[in-house]
Amino acid sequence: MTTPSSNASSSNASTTNNKLSAPSSPTSDKVDPFVRRGSLKRKQKKLQGSSRYKMNGENELEQLPLLKGVVASNIFRTLPPKDNPDFDPEEDEPLLEAAWPHLQLIYEFFLRFLESPDFQPAVGKRYIDQRFVLKLLDLFDSEDPRERDSLKTVLHRIYGKILGLRAFIRRQINHIFLRFIYETEQFNGVGELLEILGSIINGFALPLKAEHKVFLEKVLLPLHKPKCFNLYHAQLAYCIVQFIEKDPSLTEKVITALIKYWPKTCSQKEVMFLNEIEEILDIIEPDQFKIVMQPLFRQFAKCVSSSHFQVADRALYLWNNEYILSLIEDNSEVIMPIMYQPLYLIAKEHWNAATVSLVYRVLKSFVEMNPALFEELTSSFKAERQKEKKKEKERDELWKQLEALCSRQRHVDGKRPSACDGASSETGANVNAAAARLEKGNGPQSQAETAECSNPIPELNMLTVDSSPISKKKKP
Repeated sequence: MTTPSSNASSSNASTTNNKLSAPSSPTSDKVDPFVRRGSLKRKQKKLQGSSRYKMNGENELEQLPLLKGVVASNIFRTLPPKDNPDFDPEEDEPLLEAAWPHLQLIYEFFLRFLESPDFQPAVGKRYIDQRFVLKLLDLFDSEDPRERDSLKTVLHRIYGKILGLRAFIRRQINHIFLRFIYETEQFNGVGELLEILGSIINGFALPLKAEHKVFLEKVLLPLHKPKCFNLYHAQLAYCIVQFIEKDPSLTEKVITALIKYWPKTCSQKEVMFLNEIEEILDIIEPDQFKIVMQPLFRQFAKCVSSSHFQVADRALYLWNNEYILSLIEDNSEVIMPIMYQPLYLIAKEHWNAATVSLVYRVLKSFVEMNPALFEELTSSFKAERQKEKKKEKERDELWKQLEALCSRQRHVDGKRPSACDGASSETGANVNAAAARLEKGNGPQSQAETAECSNPIPELNMLTVDSSPISKKKKP
């Protein structure tokens, strides 16, 4: 005997099956455009009705194969080739998917099933398998940001519902990133995949597994290398900070890698690196800060000395962070000697007035932190500057003497007979050697060596450095 409830369930399942049996993707209908347009409208109307349907646990086994068929026939497709090889995601508008109104309904329909309280992972894993996930990951290269956002939500739900696919999903994302870093540097969905990973990392159990640390070192940190780093910088920085919060001992490895990958010519990327460093310093442990502070502040000294005012300003703004300032104050004996010289030179020579103003604020903070050390650094720096000026003056005087000597040599060469040509050429070589030694800052050779070549031009004996004349050994 059939009960009314079973009849209703059977009728409901039959209705659902009819709704799910939608035609294939509109991109495959090779018919007259007007006929195709009408077909698409009918299909879209059918999908809108299906999207309001709620899963029933009693007929889930019947629904899932049909659902998989609908998803596979509608959203799994070969993405079109990139028409513009010079496409710049920052400057150019993305190529939007023409069939998005239709695809959106499919994604919403699929997501409704995944989020249903009646969804059973044990049943779902029979149909949502590794091959299904691979095809989803391929679609992350779509140029349409709306589709990538829907894919991000769907993949995250699959990761949360079907535990057996978690390791596989992480491994395949690793492969996508490695191919992006070392081969193509072209993949549209890096930011969305990093968003998924951010929530995954947040759920890692402690202590971290070795495979997770390898993922950080071999995959996440090298993601700082590609030129299009700015497209996913925020998501990547979030993942890095999550790792450090989970395991502070990873701080040294992260800071070392950031300094290694520090941009040399792109000021915009350099500013983003400084932003990420500040996020890390906001959560750094004091003992870990002591380990990384010397290489880190040597890099800051280079940034502060940058002729690009945005880079210099961003580095100087770190002193506005109270926690970072407290770390600097606790370690002022190490940090102030590293930063004093570049700050002093910028205060005297930098072209941007706003940057100079920031430098004076930093120097003022140094005075307040450790006035005795600041005074000592100022005195030693001024003494060094005086020595450098004295050496530079002596070097200029030596070059003037050398120029005068060369002028006299040319005058003598013009009057001497041809028999002296060999001696003159040898003397010219001596002058060149002397110039080279002067340029390197080396002293001249011995008096005996100079005497060997004194006959052609006696005036060579007059050019001395530290009472030793310039000379060159005589050729055998």
